[in-house]
Amino acid sequence: MTQELENASMWPMGLCVFCGLPAAGKTTMAQALSDFLKKHKGWLCVHLTYDELMPPEAFSQSEMSSGQEGQQSLASNWKFYRHELLMYLECLLQALIKGCHYLLPPKETEVIWKNFVCCLKDQGLISLRAEDTAISQHLINIATLRPTYFILDDNFYYRSMRYEVYQLARKYSLGFCQLFLDCQVEACIQRNCQRTQPLPEETIHAMAQKLEVPNPEKYTWEQYSVILKSTEYSLEDNLKVLNLLSVTLENPVKQLEDNTEFKEVDRALCAASVLHQADQAVRRIVSQTMKNAKDNLIPSEMKSLAQELNQLKVGFLEDLRHEYNEKKQCYSASTFDIKTSLFHQRANDIVKKYVLHM
Repeated sequence: MTQELENASMWPMGLCVFCGLPAAGKTTMAQALSDFLKKHKGWLCVHLTYDELMPPEAFSQSEMSSGQEGQQSLASNWKFYRHELLMYLECLLQALIKGCHYLLPPKETEVIWKNFVCCLKDQGLISLRAEDTAISQHLINIATLRPTYFILDDNFYYRSMRYEVYQLARKYSLGFCQLFLDCQVEACIQRNCQRTQPLPEETIHAMAQKLEVPNPEKYTWEQYSVILKSTEYSLEDNLKVLNLLSVTLENPVKQLEDNTEFKEVDRALCAASVLHQADQAVRRIVSQTMKNAKDNLIPSEMKSLAQELNQLKVGFLEDLRHEYNEKKQCYSASTFDIKTSLFHQRANDIVKKYVLHM
């Protein structure tokens, strides 16, 4: 191992999160910023565009799913693949910090891994060993080792999504910042329609309702954030962005002895976990209930049943979210089981109503 590679961890590194609605202009701005920093600052910028790294199934939903249930199914797939991508990024950070080869992680989704590796190769960060025929081991290109920013280009509409990236920065003492592109929903929808594979309009509207704008006053970990009007990007904005990136690279996140400021965020993440588990559980119940009723109901009745079960599910999750916010604590496994059992009973009661009318 060369001395340069051993000293790789001496170079400052940072994670920059680009967030905002689909078609807000994040990818265009991220690419322009990356090119500028490479040319004028001599930094290495690795642009990770989630839309290009994710497999097609991350953007699709089951043929049996529609409406809000379909959107929740899509969100579940997206969450799984986002976690997978963060794992690859963490393995890369470890390789850079330790000054070793970049190896294939023990668990991987083949499509995302190949896309991720190709992305890194195309941007000159890694190269395939000549004697290695499989995509499993890669050399870190020593010539690229210099101040480095990883630009994560995704919607990141939930604060908890961005906090996962912040935790990664804190774990390895990296710089961390956020660039939020504030674009009107109507403008995003108009741009989205011009895409080769546009998202459904209801998906963008749903994201707009759930969108959590960076709030440095309430969450200190979001202190290094800049909000930009994507339709009015100016030289002044450019100077603010450059200053933000420079400051965060010089002031990497440190592990704090007192984590009281993160308790509210951790509670929010706990809530997200509970709701995710509940969503998965009730979706399985709905799916099984529909299968059991299929042989006893005609198509029109099945459609009505699906609508009622979906309304039941939405109401159940909303009540669970409200109750959680009131108690401000995670549910025990037994309490969670009782609540999902109650949902199952209510779902069966709805089915009985249709069967009795046959």
